[in-house]
Formats: sequence, structure tokens, C-alpha cells
Amino acid sequence: MEQNGRYIAAVDLGSNSFHMIVVNVDDSGHVRVVDRLREAVRLGSGLDADGNLAPASQARALACLERFGERLRQLPSADVAAVGTNTLRMTHNAREFLERAEQALGHPIAIISGREEARLVYLGVAHSLGAADARDARRLVVDIGGGSTELIIGQGYQAQHTESLDMGCVSSSRRFFADGNLEKSRWKAAMTAARLQLIPIQRNYRELGWEAVNGASGTIKAVGKVIQQSGLAPYDITLDHMRQIQARMIAAKSLHKLELPGLSEERKPVFAGGLAILMSVFESLGVATMHVSDGALREGLVYDRLDSAEHDYLRDSVVAGLQERFQVDRRHASAVRTTALALFDVGQQAWNLPDYLRELLGWAADLHELGLSISHSGYHKHGAYLLENLDLVGFSTEEQHWLSVLVRAHRRKVYPKLFESLETRRYQQALYVTVILRMAVLLHRARSGRSALPIIEVQPSKQALSLLFMDDDNQRPLLFADLEEEKNHLKAVDFKLKYAV
Repeated sequence: MEQNGRYIAAVDLGSNSFHMIVVNVDDSGHVRVVDRLREAVRLGSGLDADGNLAPASQARALACLERFGERLRQLPSADVAAVGTNTLRMTHNAREFLERAEQALGHPIAIISGREEARLVYLGVAHSLGAADARDARRLVVDIGGGSTELIIGQGYQAQHTESLDMGCVSSSRRFFADGNLEKSRWKAAMTAARLQLIPIQRNYRELGWEAVNGASGTIKAVGKVIQQSGLAPYDITLDHMRQIQARMIAAKSLHKLELPGLSEERKPVFAGGLAILMSVFESLGVATMHVSDGALREGLVYDRLDSAEHDYLRDSVVAGLQERFQVDRRHASAVRTTALALFDVGQQAWNLPDYLRELLGWAADLHELGLSISHSGYHKHGAYLLENLDLVGFSTEEQHWLSVLVRAHRRKVYPKLFESLETRRYQQALYVTVILRMAVLLHRARSGRSALPIIEVQPSKQALSLLFMDDDNQRPLLFADLEEEKNHLKAVDFKLKYAV
């Protein structure tokens, strides 16, 4: 791969297809696509009755990622954004699969929430638009994936209202058209199910309104192509166009007899479910005309990675919003953060801690008292629950899980099982970062804004931490009682805490 300018890649592990895009960013900031790959992996079709990915589906996915990995091997991981969407959000054995998937790709893979997917889809669509006045219009963006449908209202490059609904072309086709039967009753059932999903948002979205509508990704591109090649319209999608296509499909009676201009054999098995959803979106939201966009999730990932400073600002804003919403003592949280990051910097090399954990540690310190607004008793458990289950824009589900684990383990007893949900290779890192946060919280128990007693030496080693405190004429019985109790807590995870004055 030639090295003129910067190369950024995005990989989208979708429920129907896996996509990869590689772009070159020159010195003037111009973005040029240099490579695209797409494979119909049909991950969403590989979930068994227990919600686990079947071995055959895993094998297809891993083989695809190995091929993608060949193209991306020379790129640093900082310039590769790889994400999993709806199917991996639902998969019970997702973590086990991700370990193998990351090895195949050669780069980390994050599972993102539905709302985060919606934000990134909007970003990709917004950047794909031409004229500046078009970009500034208030617009509705719809993306029908294999397992979920994202609907976003935004303006410029900012997504203002995001929704992710649990329906997609793969899941709908499996549920209503699995045997290939295209009779009218199947369409009625599929569209009724889609409209039921849309009921909770349709009134709010109609009231918010928009000036333009864009559709993204495979289903909508396929519908647009069929409309165009059937001679119904040169571009754009309307409900009337889709009803004409639907009528042709009903007349064909079954998938194996269906012949539609522009519809590939690869897309055919999931086309009916996707079309039923798109028609339901038009009917429920009152959409008149939709323009097909070239941009989608992967383009959004590229621009999000390009503007990493904006991404960090977004996440900082989300954390600040949580602090305000749950009345967190920001002065105390800031003091804990400062001490925690100082301890991290001392121990980073000895404990082989990656830089991204420093960010997560800082946010965990900011939010370690999040649960106090619910109850003082067991507030660390309440905070952990909130961080695991809230939709945090800008954060992957893995990042939210890390924050939840750190907040859950920052006080009281430490149980090894708290870290079992993390990948095996990250267990040790999680333990070290947890120890750092626990020490920072302990040292600020007096809530004075400064550490209980200045530390003059910190010595991290494997499964141990030694602290040397400044000699102080004032006795600190509470601090040393806390340290002694902490020593006993950490024994449960085979970690030694040593301290002296």
C-alpha cells in the first residue's frame, strides 16, 4: 500500500453483509475511496434458538474477515474502525466470537449500540451529500440493515434524534417469507409487524418534520435499482413505485419464480422483508419521496475516525451530561480523576496498559458516584447498571461494559467473577485499572479535594502495588484502616497492596 497521505479503513460487520472501505486522505484533507469490499455473510441467519452464532456462520464470517485482514494488515489499528451491529448485539456468544474475529482481521472490533449506529449512519450520509445548502437542510435518514432499522433526524453533520428499531431485511424475510411464499397475506403480516415497531416514534417524528429524506445501505439501494431498471422512475423512491414492485412480487407468487430487473440473486432472499419495512416507514411517517444516498455506516466510521477530536468531545459531553443528570459531585470526581490518571501514568509501562484504558479510567472516575442519586446503599451497583444499560452516544457497547465493570468494582469487596465477562486476555488489565481507581477513591475519602496523604513513591509490579507516603506528624488512623481493609479485599483477586510511611 503506497504511503502518500493517510489511509483510514472502516469495517462493518452487518447482519446481512460485511463491508470494508479504505480511503486515502491527502495533505489538503481531501478524502478519496481507494478500495471497497463486500461479502454477503448472512450473519443474522446464523443465530440458533439459544441466540448463539452457529459454527457455519462463524466460519463464513471469519473467512471473510481474514480476507479483509490481508488488505488492512499494514494499517495501524488507530486508523482502522471495525464495528459489529445488530446480530452481534443480540448474540450470546459474541465475546467468544469477537476474540477470534479480531485475530482474523488483525484489528480490534467494537460492538456498537443501535443509537450509536444511527449516529454514524447519519454522519456517513451527511458527508456524502453534494452542495452545502443540501447538507444544511433538516433531513430524515433511514437505513434498513439485516437486523435493525435506523431512523435519524438531523441537520448539517449533527444527528439530533436517533432511533434503532429491532427489524431488518434478514429478520423480516426469515419471519414472513422464509419458504419463498409471496402471497398477499404474508405481506400484510410483515407490514403490520413493521408498523407496530414504528408506532412509538411515528408521532414524534412527524411533529419534528424534515425538508429532505435520504435512504442508505443495501435494501434501499436495491429498491432504488429495481425501480430504475423497471422503468418506473429515473431516480428516487416513492410509495407508489414500491406498491408496483410489490404487486409484481405477489403476482410471481414465490421467490423462485420472481424476476425483477436489477434484483440480484444474492439480494433476492432478503428483498421482500426489506421492501415491507421500507413501505411501512413511508406509510407510518408520511414520507413522500426518498433519495438514495451513497454514504452509510462505514463512511460515517471513516469521518468519525478522521475527526477523533470531535468524537472525544462528544464523549466528554455525554459524561458531563450524566454528571449533571444524576447530580454527581464534580469537584470530588475531578480530584479522583486526577489521582487515578497520575497512578495510571506511573503504572502504565510496568502493567502494559494501552492508552485507551487511560481514557476509560478517566470517565470511570468521573462517573464512579453515578448511582448515589438512586441510593447510597450499594450505589456502585446502581451506577454499574446504569452504565451497562443506558444508550451512551459515542461509546461502543464494549466501552460501556468496561465503564460498568470499573464502577461496579471501585469499592467494597472485589470478586473475580466481575471480570469474567471481559475477554481472557483483558482480565489482567481490568484488574490493574480497577486497583488504580480503588486507590484513587480511597485516597480522596475525606472529599477535601486533595489526597489524604501525599505519595512520594509508587512501585507497580506483577500482581502488586507498593505505596510510600510522606511522613506526617498528624496521625491518619482512618486512612491506614482503609488501606488495611483494602489489602484484605485485594487478596480475593490475588493482588498484594503494600504501604509505608
